[in-house]
Amino acid sequence: MHHPLVEEFPEYKDQLHALKMSNSHFRRLAHEYEGIDKSVARAEQGIETVNDDYLSEIKKERLHLKDLIFQMLRNQ
Repeated sequence: MHHPLVEEFPEYKDQLHALKMSNSHFRRLAHEYEGIDKSVARAEQGIETVNDDYLSEIKKERLHLKDLIFQMLRNQ
């Protein structure tokens, strides 16, 4: 299942956009999150074949990035 940041943090929609436009570090984190999220979704849908260990690792990385992004949103 796909988890776009705007759906994960709907209450921060404006801040997400503002930070993407003004903060290169945040923009990089968001871009990395979106790429990993798409990879997870493709694996879960069977579009891409990956082993369970890899899927578990990229899910952990997606969660880590989501936590970092949330901290930045809260502190803005």
